[in-house]
Amino acid sequence: MTAMRALPILPLFLAGLSLCQAQTTVPSPAPTGGTRTESLGAGVEKRTERIRIEDASTSIDELRVGGETRSITVQPKGDMPSYQVQPGNGQRSWKIAIF
Repeated sequence: MTAMRALPILPLFLAGLSLCQAQTTVPSPAPTGGTRTESLGAGVEKRTERIRIEDASTSIDELRVGGETRSITVQPKGDMPSYQVQPGNGQRSWKIAIF
């Protein structure tokens, strides 16, 4: 007799479970303007990211391709020239003349 009472409730219970499952699905965020995907030869894709960090005294621009840092440019605020930092060894280089 209790099985007969539970039978009409079963579809409601299953519908409630499917609603809960649908609500927990989180869409993946869309890539921002600073990222893109590059396609290389044999179907290998590498994600390109441009990261900008800025504080009161400097702006730092970083380029990453496939998660690997390719270039870092530091622009101090004021009259100081910008410079490049080599990702592998941290060595700095300045451009003397820009044409």
